[in-house]
Amino acid sequence: MAISRALLLSTVLVVLGGAAAAQDTPHVTWHDDGTVTLRSDPEYGMEIKTTKEELGSLFGPGQKPFEGETVTILSLDSGPKGGISGPVYMFRPIWEELTGAKLNIALTPISELYTKTFLDLRNGTGEYDAIIVGAFFYGDLIAGNYILPVDEWKKSGEYPKWDYDVMPPALRNIYTWDNVGYGVLSDADGQILYYRRDLLTDPTHQAAFKTEYGYDMPAPPKTLQQLRDIAKYFNGKNFDSNDAEPDSGAVLHLKVREQGLYHFTTLATSFAMTPGDTLDRTHNVYWFDPVDMKPLINSPGHVKALEFLKELAAFGPPAQVSWSLGEAWDFFLRGKAVFNFSYGDVGALAQDLERSKIRGKLGSSALPASDTYWDMEQKTFVTVKEPRQVGNVTGGSWHGVVSSLGQHPEAAYSLLSLMAIKPSQKFLATIGWDGVDPGYSYQWLEPTGEAKLADYTESALKWDAQDVKEYLDAYHSNYNAKTMLPYMRITGTQEYYDALDSNLSAAMSGSKTPQQALDDTAAAWDQITDRLGRDQQLKNYQAAIGWKGE
Repeated sequence: MAISRALLLSTVLVVLGGAAAAQDTPHVTWHDDGTVTLRSDPEYGMEIKTTKEELGSLFGPGQKPFEGETVTILSLDSGPKGGISGPVYMFRPIWEELTGAKLNIALTPISELYTKTFLDLRNGTGEYDAIIVGAFFYGDLIAGNYILPVDEWKKSGEYPKWDYDVMPPALRNIYTWDNVGYGVLSDADGQILYYRRDLLTDPTHQAAFKTEYGYDMPAPPKTLQQLRDIAKYFNGKNFDSNDAEPDSGAVLHLKVREQGLYHFTTLATSFAMTPGDTLDRTHNVYWFDPVDMKPLINSPGHVKALEFLKELAAFGPPAQVSWSLGEAWDFFLRGKAVFNFSYGDVGALAQDLERSKIRGKLGSSALPASDTYWDMEQKTFVTVKEPRQVGNVTGGSWHGVVSSLGQHPEAAYSLLSLMAIKPSQKFLATIGWDGVDPGYSYQWLEPTGEAKLADYTESALKWDAQDVKEYLDAYHSNYNAKTMLPYMRITGTQEYYDALDSNLSAAMSGSKTPQQALDDTAAAWDQITDRLGRDQQLKNYQAAIGWKGE
């Protein structure tokens, strides 16, 4: 029979006659009422309240359950105060004081994170105890038995307490595999539309737009075609009072080998997916034919979507073809563009007056759909008056997993779970720079969720009330949409993505037509599938999308 670490620790404390009396540290204060204050280093500005019960039985005054151990965690590199890597630095001294262990943070650029992760795992090196991964890594992680399930640790009561039940199904699905939990709650990624509420509701612009386009300018746009018209109307105007330069209708982040491909995958959903009440061969599918693994990426709907993306990009700065997330965000935050569709970081960063000139002017909505889509069953384009919303969990939803090859799995899990407790995640959702975006019930405003408006308006960023209401409503709507973009997380996902990414870059730069780019992608995908084994890849894909057969 296994003896838990908590039982061993409590036995030692009894033998020592209570020698480990209550001990406060610079980062942890234990209170007589059972509450605990956790403090970051001053530059991070975090002070949160939890309880001894929420921290789990391993942690307590004077307890050092992992003393002498050194845990190494691998993360994408945005620096000590940047997205995804920053929170690890923030929690490091707190965790070290709670556990007695040391934390080594290994960093690598996002473009190399997949390669570095699997170089360690496939070579059996076991250099990392935990890894911050994108959810699209899972197909390869599970196939190689490279990560450990966390359900038993969660149930033990020994570790900081968090729960999958706070997640909408679309997010929970990408943190688990075959109903087994592997990912520890952290980031929630999806793309929504951000727009300049002040400009779209301005009476002068409304009147001029109606004269030019023959219909009232909606705020927000209800279709992607309306979004294009509005972007075209504003493009080249000087609506930014901070300089005399003309401004843009929209701004995108299109840099290859970073996250540029996600603009296309999100946008293409409502062009390429045929809506239906159930999943079958021609309805609610996006990546591959679920019967024979034939790529769908060059379907007429996908091609039309890429043509549309190129058209929309023409209403933005030419340099955006090589811009990463931060560069495009800063352009939008400086007030230089009317539209950006991107991740949750934008809503929070817009509240930071050191970085943003649009606080109080930020509109948010679920990404509008195309009014025209490719009907895979009828093999024709269909135009509708009421386009259906398609939600997405596009992106990494970056979160920690525990390596099956690491030397300190329990200690590694205790770090990840400390960052996953409710007070930690509520704080992280409000600060902007950390890359950890909202997606959980306690982050939505009442009555949809548990959060109060003051949790945001009285936070360090002092969110604008209307900005945050629209922002959280948009994300709640996105994550709970009836139709969702299926998430690709099969073996070889990174290879499929790389082939798509390079061809999208060629299309956006003009060296290939959209049709050529996507035909070349489909051919490359077939080669990858055949090399990895078509029958096994088909099984993986069917499992990933929940295929039940026709």
